[in-house]
Amino acid sequence: MKSPNKQVTDRCDYNKVLDLFIRMVKAPSHPGIKRQEEQTVKELSQFLTTHHIEHEIIEVEEGRPNLLATIEGPQAGNHLLFCGHTDTVPPNSQGSTNPFSAVEKDGRLYGRGTADMKGAVAAMAGALANLKVSGQLKSGRVTLAAVVDEEMKSLGTESLIKSGFKADAVIVGEPTQNLISIGNRGLEWLRIDFKGRAAHGSTPQAGINAISAAARFVHFIENELVPDFQRRIDPALGSPAINMGTIEGGESPSTVAAHCSITLDRRWVTTESIEDVFEDLEKILDKIRREKPGLKTKITRVPDNMATMIHGPVAINVSHPIVVTAQKVLTAFGQPSEPLTVFPGWTDASLLSREGKIPAIIWGPGEIDCAHSPDESIRLNDVFLAADMYTEAAIQFCGTTKVNG
Repeated sequence: MKSPNKQVTDRCDYNKVLDLFIRMVKAPSHPGIKRQEEQTVKELSQFLTTHHIEHEIIEVEEGRPNLLATIEGPQAGNHLLFCGHTDTVPPNSQGSTNPFSAVEKDGRLYGRGTADMKGAVAAMAGALANLKVSGQLKSGRVTLAAVVDEEMKSLGTESLIKSGFKADAVIVGEPTQNLISIGNRGLEWLRIDFKGRAAHGSTPQAGINAISAAARFVHFIENELVPDFQRRIDPALGSPAINMGTIEGGESPSTVAAHCSITLDRRWVTTESIEDVFEDLEKILDKIRREKPGLKTKITRVPDNMATMIHGPVAINVSHPIVVTAQKVLTAFGQPSEPLTVFPGWTDASLLSREGKIPAIIWGPGEIDCAHSPDESIRLNDVFLAADMYTEAAIQFCGTTKVNG
């Protein structure tokens, strides 16, 4: 690993970054834990205090705090935000190691949240420590926002945006293998309810079978809607997508099913609107209702998917200074010259960009294939590299011509 700014990166104490990372992984922060992210934030706060970095802890809900830490240069310049979430998904039922033991093996750290995304949070904190100790930030400001609840409703990022927080760009540290992602598709979790009429199984014509209606719905999705997605391909984000996630209904084999429900995952792109997402489904449901007079249907959002802000698609202009800066940093560190990517999942970059008006890239250590897996892990050298690259990106971006005037 070759650094373009040896004075900065030589000051990075990898042992302290590793210690912080391990302590955060050992602090469970998944749904079902009382005061879910609190201990992880305490570990981060201790690291920042040790490095004399000013920060504040803001409770979004009881026991669920955001943390904001800022380093400021002596001259005016751009404001760069590092954003990472401190919550994780629950541990899997199977795995070869304790998900909270933070086992180090063959250059990787294993445990829940290592890839998604406590590794990036540790790297971002390490970058702030670099900047503080070295004094290399001559212009502008750098803020780390460690936010809660990204895996569910993004309550932490919504709280940050509603507070009026502003910056000139944001790096969201989701696992991209330290490559640059310029955006992600939007996300809707929807429940489709079918209400028919029960009857004896020997006289199905006397009822309205909700399961049969749901089957027709899936047929029309796969044979009409999905092929139509090809007309809506986004030049940056690619094609929309839809996935049937769950289905349940009926009471017994000998009863015409009076109810059935499907939950689905709909990924949408900038060539569509949120209205399109709902209208597509409603047109199909209208066709089924006409086939089955008396059938009732309903579309609702799954409550766990969002709080108040639309989880829409986002794609930054590739000529934006934060994209250009990140590309220069990758080149300077001798990293492979890969094309800009699109993150496969949804991220807080959408809310920060669409609702907070902060241009965003997604750029972090770790492999998305490892995230949420039974043996989640991350290469430690990738975390240390991210800390150094975040440091250099901050120096360069904050010292360039003011982005927003």
